[in-house]
Amino acid sequence: MDSKGRKSIFITGAASGMGRETARLFHGKGWFVGGFDVNDAGLASLRDELGADNCLVRRLDVTDRQDYRAALEAFGKATGGKMDILYNNAGIGKGGPFADQPFEDVMAVVNVNFVGVLIGIHEALPLLKATPGSMCFTTSSSSATFGMPGIAVYSATKHAVKGLSEALSVEFKAYGIKVADVLPGLIDTPILPAGAVATAPKEGMFRAIPPMEVAKVVWEAYGSDKLHWYVPPELVEMDKSATLNPEAMREQFGGGTLFMNADANAG
Repeated sequence: MDSKGRKSIFITGAASGMGRETARLFHGKGWFVGGFDVNDAGLASLRDELGADNCLVRRLDVTDRQDYRAALEAFGKATGGKMDILYNNAGIGKGGPFADQPFEDVMAVVNVNFVGVLIGIHEALPLLKATPGSMCFTTSSSSATFGMPGIAVYSATKHAVKGLSEALSVEFKAYGIKVADVLPGLIDTPILPAGAVATAPKEGMFRAIPPMEVAKVVWEAYGSDKLHWYVPPELVEMDKSATLNPEAMREQFGGGTLFMNADANAG
């Protein structure tokens, strides 16, 4: 496998949803795509779609540091030790009242959504440092604007991702690496429960949005210094409101009406 000097992107959660649409978009732009996931069938179909000469696909458990190292080693061999974009997109959502959640589910969300991101960034740093103009990009969530009932742990991990992105955007300047994240709302991906799209509002910040809109943001972010990207853009107003008046936001979410909205952006 050889990228033949093309720019390259490493995508976790690439077998479906936002990750897959990002792979398609960057492939169309002439990039070499690394697609990684635990969904073997999805990866196989992605390889068939993009063409074996244009991508490297591999099963990857983002919570397994040794597995991640092996995936990065294979990617680096294909790209001559370069990585233009690391896209930390893999994520899972297990909702329900916190008091009723099995602790195993709690830790599964923490390990995939946050620990997996930490592993990926830490292990990919040599490739990012070796690539001028590289970018570390991560999927956060609209639930990182305010802690949302019904998906408390998921929301907490996405707050952590947002804070990590902010801190690393300062630290990684020393290496010439840009850092950014995306905070999606209700994205039409396989993680959504049946009927969620049909019952979503037709307008407003929590309308159902195609995953390609997130992929377009990844592309735009690569040429920008912007830190936080909101899909749709109206979500920035919720972020501002939560910061300025969290008590009012708490009352607004008191009924748990946004359950699963933020859970739609994983993978």
